[in-house]
Amino acid sequence: MTEIRFFHNAADKLSAACRIIATAYRKGRSVTVYAPAPEIAARIDALLWDSPYHPFLPHVAANSPLAGETPVLIDPTLDAPLHLDVLVSLADAPPPGFERFAQLIEIVTHDPADAQAARTRWRQYARQGYKIESNDLVQSETA
Repeated sequence: MTEIRFFHNAADKLSAACRIIATAYRKGRSVTVYAPAPEIAARIDALLWDSPYHPFLPHVAANSPLAGETPVLIDPTLDAPLHLDVLVSLADAPPPGFERFAQLIEIVTHDPADAQAARTRWRQYARQGYKIESNDLVQSETA
């Protein structure tokens, strides 16, 4: 069963995503970033090129010819994901087919609308029987 982890208290969702992706990459994990909105996909792509959390995070779009050999993929659809290890969701709704992945990461900011959408996703996952882990990004930065 997919392990679901919520990271809350993020000052910025995409910055937090870069930090989480860098940590997963350092641990040898493959990462799929679900970014269905083109502007979000473009922003995460740019941030991953210049991440303060790791000097180089190799990444490409999921439809790139290099996708099979690249550890971090940015995918707008999840129709046929190549990596089924870590899924970082940058969407407001549960990602389609998330249960195919070993781990799902949800990031929650201080924004009230984002927090409300995250609570809805949490309840949906819990109703489906998933055990959910909560992580406070502020505490982990100070620890």
